[in-house]
Amino acid sequence: MRYKIALQKTDEGYAVWVPGLPGCWSQGTTEAEAVANIREAIADYVEVASQVPNDVELREIDVSA
Repeated sequence: MRYKIALQKTDEGYAVWVPGLPGCWSQGTTEAEAVANIREAIADYVEVASQVPNDVELREIDVSA
């Protein structure tokens, strides 16, 4: 799966976040470190987001842009 990420240079290094995943952000002292960290954050985010209580019904819908 591909996600768009936003990178911003800061005094400490780089801030990075995923606009399509609210609250999914990370940082790193270098751009490469920030990108590696956001990859891990995305994987963790998706894993937690996929956990659904047993009494909840899941459905999928198509949305045209």
